[in-house]
Amino acid sequence: MPAWVTQGVNEYVRRMPNECQVKFKELPLGQRAKSRNIQQAMQQEEKSILAAIPANTQVIALEVTGCHWSTEELSHNMRDWMQSGKDIALLIGGPDGMTQTCSDRAQQKWSLSNLTLPHPLVRIILAEQLYRALMIIKNHPYHK
Repeated sequence: MPAWVTQGVNEYVRRMPNECQVKFKELPLGQRAKSRNIQQAMQQEEKSILAAIPANTQVIALEVTGCHWSTEELSHNMRDWMQSGKDIALLIGGPDGMTQTCSDRAQQKWSLSNLTLPHPLVRIILAEQLYRALMIIKNHPYHK
C-alpha cells in the first residue's frame, strides 16, 4: 500500500484504546496471469484468508451485498462484538471479491457503500469508522 494509506490507517489505529485494538493483516493476492483464470486466483486467496482466521473468531465480511449500517448502527454492532468476548475478523476480499466459502464463514455481512471503492480507501474508511463507532460508545464528542 502507498505510504499515505499506511499513514491514514495508522492514525486511527494509534487512537484506539487497548480494549479495542485494530490490526490489519495483509494477505498476498492470488496469482493472476493469462494462463490462470480468476477463479483459481480467488481459490488461492480463499485458502490464505481462511487460514488467517483464528479459531473462535467472529467473522464479518465486507461485501457490496451486505447490510448498510449507519455509523450509529455500527457502534451498536461494535458494542455487541466487544461484549461477546471474541476476537473479530473483518474480511476484505481481493480485487475480484471473495469466494462463497469465505462469505459463508462470516456471521455478518457489511457493505461500506454501494460505490465501488479502491482497496486503499476502504482501509482508511474502515479504520476511521471503527474509531468513530468506538467514540460513540464512549460518548466522546469526536462524532459530532
